[in-house]
Amino acid sequence: MRLRSGKRRGAERGDGRPDDRPDTTAAASGPAVELRGVQRRYGRGAGAVHALAGVDLALPRATFTAVMGPSGSGKSTFLQCAAGLDRPTAGSVRLGGTEITGMRENELTELRRDRLGFVFQAFNLLPSLTVEQNVLLPMRLAGRRGGHGRASAVLAQVGLAGMARRRPAELSGGQQQRVAVARALVTAPDVVFADEPTGALDTGTAAEVLGLLRHAVDALGATVVMVTHDPAAAAWADRVLFLADGAFADRLERGSAERIAARMAALTARSAGARATAGTGAVA
Repeated sequence: MRLRSGKRRGAERGDGRPDDRPDTTAAASGPAVELRGVQRRYGRGAGAVHALAGVDLALPRATFTAVMGPSGSGKSTFLQCAAGLDRPTAGSVRLGGTEITGMRENELTELRRDRLGFVFQAFNLLPSLTVEQNVLLPMRLAGRRGGHGRASAVLAQVGLAGMARRRPAELSGGQQQRVAVARALVTAPDVVFADEPTGALDTGTAAEVLGLLRHAVDALGATVVMVTHDPAAAAWADRVLFLADGAFADRLERGSAERIAARMAALTARSAGARATAGTGAVA
């Protein structure tokens, strides 16, 4: 499935985008996501876990990036630090040209609500709310009224026109995830972060949701950063970044599912071999 016709972000203020959304025009030429020397350590001393070990990254606007890696490679930690959901131990994170590393928690909350979109594996819809109410939740939490026209527009774009009054329990899993995508896009965010967005979906429905994210980049000028374990999902992205032991170890531009799977297999084997060697050395 493809998103239906939509406007480029530069033309969306006349399409229901809130007038009080922060103006980031001045930073429009810079990266959408930028990490410099980002480290994340859990614990202290000999038992400390270095989930991220000095990550440097700059992602252009209006691109689709997939992040993959073996279990324990730091994928989830990367997404949480990049999205302002967790604070790095060291380093700098910029979103849409805004430095977020030193922000207070209330400032981070406002930034995430106004300028970021999120799509998770578990959908995270509120069962007591209608589809439209779920989509408009970021605007409601910001104290903004109205937005019904904007909700109708994004629901139509994700193929859910006419379902605004339904409850999540009345929808299939794929439809619920489309509601989550609509909610992520309703504020025309700088970046959409997707954490295993197709992990709970069958192959056909997963392709529909990935088509929505792909078209959000191509037609709406969105920037999407997706963490996934699925090579078929990663193949929808412009580039795939591979994490191993808290650092980016490889990348692939416009790769097929087969090439991505081969890179992942090689990376997993190298990572397992390195850990085994380290373990042997420690015993010795």
